[in-house]
Amino acid sequence: MALHRAPRRVGVVGYGRLGQSLVSQLLTQGPELGLELVFVWNRDPSRMAGSVPRSLQLQNLAAVVERHPDLVVEVAHPKIIHESGAQILRHANLLVGSPSALADQATERQLREASHCWGHAVFVARGALWGIEDIARLDAAGGLQSLRVTMATHPDGFRLEGPLAAVHSTRPRTVLYEGPVRGLCPFAPRNSNTMAAAALAAPSLGFDHVIAVLVADLSLTDMHVVDVELTGPPGPTGRSFAVRTHRENPAEPGAVTGSATITTFWRSLLGCCRLPSTPGIHLC
Repeated sequence: MALHRAPRRVGVVGYGRLGQSLVSQLLTQGPELGLELVFVWNRDPSRMAGSVPRSLQLQNLAAVVERHPDLVVEVAHPKIIHESGAQILRHANLLVGSPSALADQATERQLREASHCWGHAVFVARGALWGIEDIARLDAAGGLQSLRVTMATHPDGFRLEGPLAAVHSTRPRTVLYEGPVRGLCPFAPRNSNTMAAAALAAPSLGFDHVIAVLVADLSLTDMHVVDVELTGPPGPTGRSFAVRTHRENPAEPGAVTGSATITTFWRSLLGCCRLPSTPGIHLC
């Protein structure tokens, strides 16, 4: 069943593993769902050769307006959101696949201002974060006191920058970082999106009080493991509400994105196409 009578025009920014999957699904399943792929952009255009029709290849990201998209999907790198997110919102809704970009307070402010100025929505994909609606509901009800997200995978699955790039994992399991999400995102922009989504789901804690733990585990050659731990304030008996989830996401060796996350992102894309274009930042 189509999402809307008129086709929703979708552009994809980024053509890595996730972008390739989305483009394939939009081309094969999009028409029957009322979705039309109108462009694909990648920093290295040669990666699209032979797989993306030339008519859909966008050479200059500033030319987004010429394709008249309803939704632009970013699955490239946080830098795209820093540099072009606000400009994209002049012309279309934006689905952010790199929520770690919003750890930068100036970027978050610019997106919110552009969203309200132009009447377009900023959607944030949940990615690998399990139970995001429950976290958001608990936070909105004032029942969330702490939230901790641990991501563990093989060192080959990390794309680290700055001081974290210099850390070498010689032990079977090494904690590379433990602290506020905001402090991790600049140095692990492609490996902190799950934590960033948690910070956005729990605004009472936010990027400064949701705790991120990044772990290099030599035994995890074919999966990403995400553990979420949250607690509420003490109740009448002195005991606190607590939830712990453990998620094992199969992944190809060295892959940044797990297999289940690719499926989840497609559902996020379909979900945000069903939502109204309400200004602000919305999880989907």
